[in-house]
Amino acid sequence: MIMHGRYIHVFISWLRRIVKTVAFHSYRSLLSVLLRLIRTFFNGKERNFQQRPGAGLALSSQPVIKSVTLAMPLPDPNLCNLTPSPFVASCHVITLVPIVPEKQVKRYDRDVIVKDEYAAFKVEKGPFDCSDRMGATHAPGRGFVFYYPEQRVFTDANVRDPVIAAKIGEAVRKAYRKLNEAQISKHPLVELVLELIVTDGVENWGYYFADHDKRVVFWFEDHISDPLMNKIRGVERKSHVRYALESQYWKHVELFPNKRSLPEDVVVKLKEIVMLAQAENITSETCLAPFASDEVNSMLGLVDSLMSSTNKEHEHSVWIAARFTRLFCNAKFVNFCGQPGARLGVDQSLYGKPNVRSKRILRVMNTLLFGSFDAQSKAIHRIWVDETMVQPRWKNFIDRLTTEWSGYTIYSTVMLAVDISFLAVQSVQTQIAATLLTYLSTLCVMGSLVVSLVLAGQVNDSRRSSAEEVASFMVGMSRSMLGLESLALMLSLPFALLIWAMAFFAAALSVLIFRTAGVAAVSIASPIWFAILCLAMWLVLAANNFHISHLRSWIIERVSRVTSPV
Repeated sequence: MIMHGRYIHVFISWLRRIVKTVAFHSYRSLLSVLLRLIRTFFNGKERNFQQRPGAGLALSSQPVIKSVTLAMPLPDPNLCNLTPSPFVASCHVITLVPIVPEKQVKRYDRDVIVKDEYAAFKVEKGPFDCSDRMGATHAPGRGFVFYYPEQRVFTDANVRDPVIAAKIGEAVRKAYRKLNEAQISKHPLVELVLELIVTDGVENWGYYFADHDKRVVFWFEDHISDPLMNKIRGVERKSHVRYALESQYWKHVELFPNKRSLPEDVVVKLKEIVMLAQAENITSETCLAPFASDEVNSMLGLVDSLMSSTNKEHEHSVWIAARFTRLFCNAKFVNFCGQPGARLGVDQSLYGKPNVRSKRILRVMNTLLFGSFDAQSKAIHRIWVDETMVQPRWKNFIDRLTTEWSGYTIYSTVMLAVDISFLAVQSVQTQIAATLLTYLSTLCVMGSLVVSLVLAGQVNDSRRSSAEEVASFMVGMSRSMLGLESLALMLSLPFALLIWAMAFFAAALSVLIFRTAGVAAVSIASPIWFAILCLAMWLVLAANNFHISHLRSWIIERVSRVTSPV
């Protein structure tokens, strides 16, 4: 029994060892199989990921950069297949004419009459649903436009009218057909804008395409556009016209800013331009920026705030960026940026010096007006260069004139009271010459007062409203008999008439002194009167570029000619 128990114990120990050995090898085999399965799984996932578009960039050390554009996002193709097209076949004859967005899209001149009747609107039960698949209100909230995402078409026309909707459908088909016939490659993000134009009962459809890749507008036909040129003379190169087309592109974005993302590069570039304009305003008196320094400073604050809206669909930020960029692009076009004859200072004329009237007549007028005519003429030519209005200088010019005219009215009122009081003196009434000179002084004072009030009223009423009205006013004045000098003549009248009033009063007072005073009074007043007369004449002659040194040189030259042998 002892031997059998010993054998059993040995057998169990060997069996245990065999089981441990087999289990150990089984675990190793099982682990190797699991590792092999895991490796195969991850290798398969990596291959699938590498086969996806853009996966190479994702696996590299460089970050993935998503391109952001100002174009409307492409519609979901599944949604487009489920949604019926709003355009139906029609038999309307459509005439397409090329237009530009800035002056030929009449959004702010619709003059749509609203029904002048009060009626409470019935709100149906349940959550209120005012969604419109095609309509959208665009910043700054003025106007309701219609957008068709499948065809990428914008229009301000009322497509709720079935007849207009049918005409728009035909116009869209014709526009894209003409684009294909012209063999113009169409980018997927190109947008079409249609504008209903009715002239003398004749209906036309204005159109243009907006390319978000090149940031220009274009047409399927050659086009000569006066609104595009904006009356700028001497445009000859494509590199110059490009700024005009880009300006119109930004006007398009400004008109339709909804559902657009604001690219970061647009804001960064705009900020650089605004910073440059501010630096030029600070360091240069001939800054070409179309804004004053305080305006540029306000713009810089807005542009800084735009940085938080980049790469997001914030339509108001898009509108702000588009408006600012358009104005600076237009300034580049007006100033011939990048051209051989570019304007580098606001005073620089690109077309040579303007025709000047007879210098002799101008010199006589300037002398009679005590130098004010020449000063006003120079100021006018500084704000009206090449028939282009320098808006910041115009505002400063008008502010200065308003301040001056306010002062002239005060001086004229005081002078008028002095003249009336002087006429009431008994000794003056017996002196006909003194009385006549006082009358002339009174008339000049009244003239200065009336002209100052009339000019101040006209300027404050209509000459501040817009640059276009100021420019049209300046063009009208330049076509008068004396050209812009007629405006300088009008603006110099308040000062000149006031000076003549003082001169006549001084003459009347002199007559009274020299005819009624005694010898002692005359002997004392005479040198003072002569000194004041010399000082006043010196200022008048200096204002007209007459100096004593010039007179001395002229006398020496004449004497040398007489004494020199023939």
